[in-house]
Amino acid sequence: MPVSNWQKSSYCGEGNNCIELATVDMHVVIRESTAPAAIITTTPARVRAFLEAVKAGSLDSVARGI
Repeated sequence: MPVSNWQKSSYCGEGNNCIELATVDMHVVIRESTAPAAIITTTPARVRAFLEAVKAGSLDSVARGI
């Protein structure tokens, strides 16, 4: 799937270890800049739900391994 509209996270700065997103045919594709061949495809609704959970702190215990 050729994608030309990748956008890096604003938190990335000028680094090379970044999350990148793009849209393709009503889907969101996500990759990590150091492994660009590994692409996850999802829906805008699922990305929105994930970002809301992160902002709300709902995943903090998961990140700490609790």
